[in-house]
Amino acid sequence: MKQELEQLLAQNDTFMVEGVLNKNKLAEFARQYNPELLNILMSNDKISKYFFSTLDTGVLVFKKDVFLQFLNNKEFLPDSFTAYKTKIGLATGDKYLSENQEVVLNFPYKDCVLEGGQTKDDAKRQEIFFNETLAPTEINRLLDDKVLTNFKRYDETGEHEVDELNDTDNLIIKGNNLIALHSLKKRFVGKVKLIYIDPPYNTGSDSFNYNDNFNHSTWLTFMKNRLEVARELLANDGAIYVSIDDKEQAYLKVLMNEVFGKENFLTQFNFQVRYADKSIATETMAFKPLIEYTLMYAKDFTHFKANQPTVPYTDDKFVWEIREMTDGRIEEIAGNKVGIFKKGEWELVRVESNLNALKETWISGSIYSKMSYGQVYQKIVEPRVELDGNGTLYKVYGRGEDGLGYRYYANPQKANANRGKMYSGMPLERKEEIQNGTAVKYLPIVNFADFAGDFGNIRHEGGVALNSGKKPEKLLKMLLEYVTLEGDLVLDFFGGSGSTAATAHKMNRQYISIEQMYYIEDKIVERLNNVIQGDATGISKDVNWTGGGSFVYAELKNDAHDFKNTIVEATSTGTLLELFERAKKSSFLSYRIDPKKLKTSEFEKLSLAEQKQLLSELVDNNNLYVNYSDIDDSDYQISADDKRLNHAFYGKEK
Repeated sequence: MKQELEQLLAQNDTFMVEGVLNKNKLAEFARQYNPELLNILMSNDKISKYFFSTLDTGVLVFKKDVFLQFLNNKEFLPDSFTAYKTKIGLATGDKYLSENQEVVLNFPYKDCVLEGGQTKDDAKRQEIFFNETLAPTEINRLLDDKVLTNFKRYDETGEHEVDELNDTDNLIIKGNNLIALHSLKKRFVGKVKLIYIDPPYNTGSDSFNYNDNFNHSTWLTFMKNRLEVARELLANDGAIYVSIDDKEQAYLKVLMNEVFGKENFLTQFNFQVRYADKSIATETMAFKPLIEYTLMYAKDFTHFKANQPTVPYTDDKFVWEIREMTDGRIEEIAGNKVGIFKKGEWELVRVESNLNALKETWISGSIYSKMSYGQVYQKIVEPRVELDGNGTLYKVYGRGEDGLGYRYYANPQKANANRGKMYSGMPLERKEEIQNGTAVKYLPIVNFADFAGDFGNIRHEGGVALNSGKKPEKLLKMLLEYVTLEGDLVLDFFGGSGSTAATAHKMNRQYISIEQMYYIEDKIVERLNNVIQGDATGISKDVNWTGGGSFVYAELKNDAHDFKNTIVEATSTGTLLELFERAKKSSFLSYRIDPKKLKTSEFEKLSLAEQKQLLSELVDNNNLYVNYSDIDDSDYQISADDKRLNHAFYGKEK
């Protein structure tokens, strides 16, 4: 059986380390009752009989101790003292995050309240979110395609019914962002040019009791779940920006290295978001953060090309002319034909800038060490200083893109100098571009910018208030310009106040924005309607925005999510008690819950917040929204129009 078991287990790479079955790893999975391990053991009748007991009901019970004893038999597998191969990575508990199959369902954005029963801030925030981490067995149907409903189209003339969905439609989707992202895959996988997200920073230090203070491992899992599906949606030449502060920046970078690949890291932008002398501070604050960060990764760096900023390319630097006073002396140096003009045999004259003049380049620094013309200088000019003397000009034939057929190199004029010069004409391609009016010079993208003033004036931008969830349109415009062109698709699945969508709309980019909070219609929809009507704030003046365009709004069809919303909106223990009694009889009660063990007397002893949390945990999250596969179920009363639009959205003919 030893050989048979080894062959069986070797079919799954999960149990291997560097191509070999690992005893310690198998033991760990056995102690955790790992589903992959149990399923593969049960797949073989002989092995199943050895490691499982069969109850009268037919249920198999894993004999963990027997399996562990077998593992410890030195004849089975060689001793292994390394549970995992050597690597650096994020871990949650005793396993790498990349191997973690858990899902963090709910997200607490920076504008969500953590605890129930609030008083002071009740008027501001009514919703309550609890962080839910689901094991693999609980997500069988969770991420399947979901039914969309409540379709609306908004344009300059107002709100309309949706007759059809177009490939170029802008979309605003209300629902849990993880579930919504998976529902986008069939239609948009590989089509998104740019993703920008501003997720919860996990600081726990916002202006009031926000639920953006995750358990650290939960936050990492939460981000991993969403980044993995986000990567699938990106086009091969696409990129993603993730905004963060210094609380989780380092961990986020390691996580994104694992999800996107270290080789696809492009840069980290450092943005000044507040002034040192204007922001609120206390005498006890030893350090005052002024900077936030935006990590940038490509889907595949071999396909990605940034839209670098440009300035006009002119002939301003072409102001030199070299006059040869003699015919010089022709020699072959390092395999090159070279004309040699000693001091007094040539003259350098400054002239008015023109397309036929020469440009002067100092041969020093990185030009000397890394550029091809620096290598020419080292091979041809430097070795000849003692022989030819200072102030000598070398006419190296067969070089340059200027059509001259040569380049000039001059050694230092003085004996104690160590820098030479090169003189070259304007490349023929550049001449043609200048004559056509299309010549530009590409500038490098710098990774620092000061937006403190823009953050300070952000309160009324877009005509809606959501200060902590906003980013300046000016900042977003800059980031969008580095990656996208008009018509490209932009995705933001932490919609917040709609800053990304508004900016993309004004820049004529297609966009998708996802938000699950109740304020999606009060914030994002309202803001985009303002944009359509000609909103004058933000970048409107910079892009000459005067209004126009449209977007489609839709919601994930609620099922048990309606029940959870009722829990959230409840303001008394009496209401919650009614919901508790209803939950015990509901069809979406979690399979983990025995309704007979739900005691009303014990429930009544809990606080309001505890009652809400317990009720939330009773719900089977597979039933939060209606699956597309159940669209014809009469219990859900889905209209013919909604069915037609869903079939169109998912590319199915019905």
